[in-house]
Amino acid sequence: MMIPISSAPVLPSSVFHENTRIFNALLNVVEDELYLFSMPSMKLVYANASVLNNTKLDLATLQLQPLLALLGVDSNAIKVHLDLYRRSDFFLRLIQNQAPTIGIVQHDNLRVRFLNVDGDEFIFLIKNASLAMPSLPSNVRENSANQMLMDTEARVEAIISNAPGLVFELELDAEGNVAFTYLSGGCKALLGLDASELMRESQLFFSMMNHKDQASLRKHLNSVELVLPVDWEGRVWVNAWQDNKWINLRATPRMLGDARVQWVGIMINITQSKKEKHELQESRRELAQLTAHMNQIKELERTKIAREVHDDLGGNLTAIKIGLASITNRLNAGQTVAVDQAKRLESIVDSTFEAIHKISSDLRPNILDLGIVAALKWQAKQFEKQLGIKCTFATNPADITVNPDQAITLFRICQESMSNIAKHAHASNVHVDLKQQNDEIMMKISDNGVGINSIDTYKLNSFGLRGMQERVAALCGSFDIDQLPEQGTVVTVILPIE
Repeated sequence: MMIPISSAPVLPSSVFHENTRIFNALLNVVEDELYLFSMPSMKLVYANASVLNNTKLDLATLQLQPLLALLGVDSNAIKVHLDLYRRSDFFLRLIQNQAPTIGIVQHDNLRVRFLNVDGDEFIFLIKNASLAMPSLPSNVRENSANQMLMDTEARVEAIISNAPGLVFELELDAEGNVAFTYLSGGCKALLGLDASELMRESQLFFSMMNHKDQASLRKHLNSVELVLPVDWEGRVWVNAWQDNKWINLRATPRMLGDARVQWVGIMINITQSKKEKHELQESRRELAQLTAHMNQIKELERTKIAREVHDDLGGNLTAIKIGLASITNRLNAGQTVAVDQAKRLESIVDSTFEAIHKISSDLRPNILDLGIVAALKWQAKQFEKQLGIKCTFATNPADITVNPDQAITLFRICQESMSNIAKHAHASNVHVDLKQQNDEIMMKISDNGVGINSIDTYKLNSFGLRGMQERVAALCGSFDIDQLPEQGTVVTVILPIE
């Protein structure tokens, strides 16, 4: 039976300056025992009605009782606990040294947290009164408590069994020796060792690491004086699978006495995330290199165009201007103009048109205006005409329509592939095949040359291949380059039809 609110102790004004009566009312209807101690004196300043009922003592008498008898834990243990978890925003379980001798609440059910109210520091402790059940006979209380304990253990075991990793508990002594005192069923899946085997020979865990990772983990485990949880990543060699795994180990420490430290935590497999991170970093590095290369190519193209404009167009226009000035002077002087002189000017004009056409074609081939089929067919003929290498082109169906981005991508990849064939393949036959099937457009460029080595596709300076891959990826397509079974190489590009 709860004591009347009016006779219950009142919270000190330094804790709550307002609504004191309301707070007392709320705290005194709680069945759990609530204690408030002032820091650093460890003086009891508040106990709720449940404490007074269960101990049959008033606040003044309680303040004279030893903590060990009242709570089952001494002040040093409480302070060590708070040093470890001072920054926690939650009530955390505190392991008691013994069962309390004052009151009727059973052993090992104490929770504690640190409070800072208006600059004053307090320790707030809760003893769970649900296990006491004072109104029940002792045998019923014992059976109910045992059932609650079994239910709790079952829930904890279910959580541990389904945790995505290895739940562990290890002890570290003053000499630095490590012993696993608990390992969950995830041990075999993560480390390739049975839990019983690793608990018998705990040093096996460190023998699975290289010297650098081993030293790093030991440094973390030995730094308990810093009162910080461990968050460590490292590699372990799993002999059962002949493979390296990246694991993340997270644990919190607890002092056991005799300079022993208990670490409780979880290990999880982070190999896949590490691999993805490495691939992402590698992709960014390659993209940065490709961007730099593309910028370099762009500058070279600009230099080339500027030179052609200056040398070809500028030279031709200068020659035309000089020729026209000569004709004008002769006409003003009443002299006749030679036909040969006019024909030379006409020839320069024709040359100028050709230069303009070439520069325009390099920037964007006009043949693309006639469609991708006509453009690739023209490119095949130009390749055969310029290099003397037989080059055939086939398409199915006869007319394939693509959007402008797809057209320039297919054209440039075909252009780059033929350039590579001319430089490296030593081929005598090239075939370009363009097909539309279902919802995809597929272009294949094959040759009967020496073939490409798979190592060449990973070279740092393979900017041509990387450029083709980036072009296709930007259009959500796929790009492959493979060596043919007999001889030669095939480049395959597949683009989705929008």
